[in-house]
Parts: sequence; structure tokens; C-alpha cells
Amino acid sequence: MYLSAVNYKQENVLILENIYRLRIVFLCGGVFLNRNEIRQSALRSRMSLSPDWVEDISKTIMEKIIASDAYLKSHHIMVYVDFRNEVRTGRLIAHALAHGKRVSVPITDIKGKRLTPSELLDYPGDLEPGAWGILEPKKSLVRPVGQEELDMVVVPGVAFDAGGNRLGYGGGFYDRFLPGTRQGTVYLAPAFEVQMVDNVLPGPLDVPVHVIVTEKRVITGAR
Repeated sequence: MYLSAVNYKQENVLILENIYRLRIVFLCGGVFLNRNEIRQSALRSRMSLSPDWVEDISKTIMEKIIASDAYLKSHHIMVYVDFRNEVRTGRLIAHALAHGKRVSVPITDIKGKRLTPSELLDYPGDLEPGAWGILEPKKSLVRPVGQEELDMVVVPGVAFDAGGNRLGYGGGFYDRFLPGTRQGTVYLAPAFEVQMVDNVLPGPLDVPVHVIVTEKRVITGAR
């Protein structure tokens, strides 16, 4: 049985993805973890953080982002709306809108496994719970924009390494979305230090970020 060119390519991608899922990383303490175990460990660490700590440290991280060259030079940014103890982005969204920047937030198409940026004019008034309970624009207030209009994307993640590699929730939404942005668009990831690991074992389709901002450091030139 012969495979078509498209199927052959898909078959190879599946094989590569399976290989990367089986890869393991040696962490401090002599523990070997694969990608899913890294994800689960990082999620447990993040979910153990107290709401007050998350709020306070998120403020520190957002202030660093607001002072960064990438943000100051940006005109239209896409920012994730936080949930499940992610670094809180509300302060950044409000600041950008108050200072005349265009702001979009992602709408998640679960079936199509894709993200669509929608411009936000009022925060949080334009939003309501959407996919997985994440706040998204109300259906009557959806304002789609092209990916090529964005000059900065604030990307969520579960774990990161100092090379700019990102481990998400496993759906591949941002890894499919980011390659569609124009050349020069900055990918920036806010993260708590507990989300930083030695190596997230990136797969062949994973898209790294340019900048990671934590409460302790700013990692630039990662890509």
C-alpha cells in the first residue's frame, strides 16, 4: 500500500511526535521525566501557589513587560486571558488599552484546533466565559483581526526553558498559530520561576518564544 505525499508527511510527523513524547530529561535529584510528566509536575507547582502570591508576583512580571522595549515599540498586541493560576495579564491588557495600543485576545476553536485574534475595546466588559471557561469576547463583540496585524503575542505556557522553548497544555494551538504571524512579531511569555525547567524537550513542531519574563529575570534572544 502506497501513501500519498500528504499522508506520508503526516505519517512522518506522527512518528516524530511519538519519538519526542518518549524522550526523557534528567532533572535535579536524579529523576527522569518525559514531556507529559514535566507538564504535570509544572502544573502541580503552579496550582500550589496561593492566589495572593500569584496576584502579587503577576504584578511584578507585568510591570517588567510594560517597561520592556518589545512592549513599548508595539502597536497591536495579542494577550492571553489568564486562567488556572497562570500569570495574570489583566494589568497589561488594561495598560495597553489606556495607552492607545490595539489589543486582541484569542478565541479558541476547539474542533478546528485554532486560535482567532479578536480586538478588545473594553476590558473586561467585552468578555464572557468561552472554551474551557477562559474569558473570550462575547459573540456580539467579536472583531476578528489578521495574524499579520500583530507585532507582539503574549503567549501562555505550562513550562519553559532558558532556550525559549515552551511546553503548553498539549493541544498545539499556539504552535499552529504563531507561524502565521508576520516576520518581526515578538513572542513573549510571562512565567513564574517555578515553571522554568532545564529542558522541556521541544518537539519538531514546537515554536519557541523570543522573550521570557519571570519575577526574577528577563530571558531575551531565546529563539
